[in-house]
Amino acid sequence: MPSATDRIETQIVLDAPRTRVWRAITDVREFNEWFGVALTAPFVPGATVSGRITIPEYQHVTMTARVETVEPEHRFAFRWHPNSVEPGVDYSAEPTTLVTFTLDEVEGGTRLTVVESGFDAIPESRRMQAFRGNARGWELQLENVRRHLAAVPR
Repeated sequence: MPSATDRIETQIVLDAPRTRVWRAITDVREFNEWFGVALTAPFVPGATVSGRITIPEYQHVTMTARVETVEPEHRFAFRWHPNSVEPGVDYSAEPTTLVTFTLDEVEGGTRLTVVESGFDAIPESRRMQAFRGNARGWELQLENVRRHLAAVPR
């Protein structure tokens, strides 16, 4: 049975139609803008997409995501190595977590829910740091999506 720290779930209601929110999270150019990364390939099921983080204190980090699910305007999911930020450390042998974005139409716009699960499989020596860092990180990223949609209505 998963522990209380195996899964992060956070959500936000965005004042935008589902189609617009979907584009913000799955068009790699838009994702790059709000997430703070420079991914170089589109999100396609089965693809591995990578690029440098563009946030100043993390520019030494390359984000790599393996796209698992693309269900248009409903669910987008990828696997990655959470909190893999230590210079010179090879995280490739570690298990990944699954990040799932789900969109639902609600009064006032679109509810975007992000769930990251699988922290129990992360090595114990860094599990809590990864969990806490990503819990805070997803709160910040959802606010980044909100600001992105307000600034770039398209």
